[in-house]
Amino acid sequence: MSLSVVISQAQGRNPAKRELEESLATRLLMEPGVDVSLVPHLYDMPADHPGLLHLRNLPGDIVLLSWLFPRASRWILDRQDVRGREGVSELNDPDEEPIEPNGAATTDGDTSVVDRGPIPNRRIYCLDLREPGDAESYFDEICRIRDAAALSLVGLDLAAATPKRTPSPIQAEVKRVDEQTPRRWYPVIDYSRCTNCMECIDFCLFGVYGVDTLDQIQVESQDNCKKGCPACSRVCPENAIVFPGHKTPAIAGADGEVAGLKLDLSKLFGGPVSDDLDTAIAERDAELVADGREAVGASVGLPKRQAASSAQPSDELDDLLDAI
Repeated sequence: MSLSVVISQAQGRNPAKRELEESLATRLLMEPGVDVSLVPHLYDMPADHPGLLHLRNLPGDIVLLSWLFPRASRWILDRQDVRGREGVSELNDPDEEPIEPNGAATTDGDTSVVDRGPIPNRRIYCLDLREPGDAESYFDEICRIRDAAALSLVGLDLAAATPKRTPSPIQAEVKRVDEQTPRRWYPVIDYSRCTNCMECIDFCLFGVYGVDTLDQIQVESQDNCKKGCPACSRVCPENAIVFPGHKTPAIAGADGEVAGLKLDLSKLFGGPVSDDLDTAIAERDAELVADGREAVGASVGLPKRQAASSAQPSDELDDLLDAI
């Protein structure tokens, strides 16, 4: 079976980005054992877009190249029912352990409780076209993935064996899905981090979130989201809400155990930790006013921590928990 390689094109028509996409597609076209296709920007395609229909119909392993953080790409695909186990790319960290998309813990710190059901027996590799930025590096990595998959199918020891390419038909032409779509803005849930705490549905007052038949949180009405507003991402205690189009890496899907205090939140979000909640409240109020509604400040949708405890002066630990 050939390896399916899908290039999700950049928004706009930046000539340097287009050159990289076309150069890579042309190079892969002449490579045996690879089927290559070009689709519009992954984040912008609605559920019934031909590009997503093409992705859903692909068999076997998939390599997706996009102008997004890999975590963002992976959970956009999951939202669109293009699922598989996470493939680890050597372009990033060859020692990185994947987090399985059914919420099963693969690290001691994983707290996800959301069961996404059975995962298809295949790998999906999400590569960020912004890094390292040259076609040769991506080409070499795709060939490595293809050859490793071929070796594993015949039960060879990957550490000892030398990749040997088997004859395979050369693709006649690149498959292209050219139906363009306007730029979109909506949250994507990273279910490997989500604990189903429902703070997002309490905080968002625009009807974006809902629950499925198993009472699990989901993005129900994505087009209700207010363009440019990432407020729900700022209040999510597990950093499980991604806005792939945001300029701040932590909100756009950069890796990092934010809720586990393994990264400096002030650096990730571009300001002191104590400013995060205030920023989210201000962003939400601005959108409420723009809708002709009244601002609600901190009076709606915020968790009441330690509500049952007796009133007493806060200590340093209280201040730290409030900052988190």
